[in-house]
Amino acid sequence: MVPISNFLVVSALLFAIGTAGVMVSRNLLIIFMSIELMLNAANLAIITFSRMNLNVDGHIIVFIVLTVAAAEAAVGLAIIIMIFRNRETVNADKFNLLKR
Repeated sequence: MVPISNFLVVSALLFAIGTAGVMVSRNLLIIFMSIELMLNAANLAIITFSRMNLNVDGHIIVFIVLTVAAAEAAVGLAIIIMIFRNRETVNADKFNLLKR
């Protein structure tokens, strides 16, 4: 049996990689994928604690988070595609639609 601490270490590493991707990258697609990685790291931690406590409530929460993440992925990718069509770039520095 794999110890629970291993799952939490993997979750923390995935979350740290996602955070670094959001902070360092200027590409909107990389930022978007990093946010998804952070959501999956949080899901792994929730499942780990749920299994540690022998409780299925965490599994239900993860299903809800996965549903919201799927909707976010659809809307986020649609927005990124529209930005690329209008600006011909996915660089976050060039994304200044709300500025005058």
